[in-house]
Amino acid sequence: MDQVGNLLDRPRLYYNIDGLGELGGGVLSLGIALLLSLPANSVWHKISWFLFLGLALAIRYGIEAIKTHITYPRTGFVEYRRSDRRRTSIISAVVAALVPVGLFVVVRRHWDITALASLAGLAFAAAYAYNIARAVRWKWAVACAIALGSIAISFLPADVLAAMARDSLVTHPVLAKLGGVMVVSFLTYGGVLLISGGISFLFYLRHTQAPPPEGQ
Repeated sequence: MDQVGNLLDRPRLYYNIDGLGELGGGVLSLGIALLLSLPANSVWHKISWFLFLGLALAIRYGIEAIKTHITYPRTGFVEYRRSDRRRTSIISAVVAALVPVGLFVVVRRHWDITALASLAGLAFAAAYAYNIARAVRWKWAVACAIALGSIAISFLPADVLAAMARDSLVTHPVLAKLGGVMVVSFLTYGGVLLISGGISFLFYLRHTQAPPPEGQ
């Protein structure tokens, strides 16, 4: 049964064999942090949603292009099961629907969920450990770094967090601290993923051989 489970998990674990999954996540996280910190009167802030969509599409198709031309020719192509794709789509849709609703309730009732939001990184660390670290041993250090970063953020003073928020959020005490937590969190996690993914990509290029030219 363990062997069967490993075979079923292989496509998901294989996706980050070259570190591109982490690199994409790191770039996206840093991009979100930049967009959240844009001044309210900035022209870029007014089109931030379009910038986010463009960044997400660039990352997706960029990773796909690199995998097609570098990764798959070296180590082959492994396809996700349809059930995995369907489950991922459902989870993403549910999260996308619940986040705005949750933020509306928090703002409406003036709940201070700063500590809870910062400690959400622990859930991210657990997901990272399950999906990535258990396939590569040294990635457990990355999971620990994410967890420790989440805990450290929860101890940051409120005025420091509020200072990281966008100008338009400073007037709202709950949003100011929450916005600061999000900026610092995305910067932290994005930096960690970028470093880890970059190391993995360099290791991958060093330990895999490019296919020989046709005709040789």
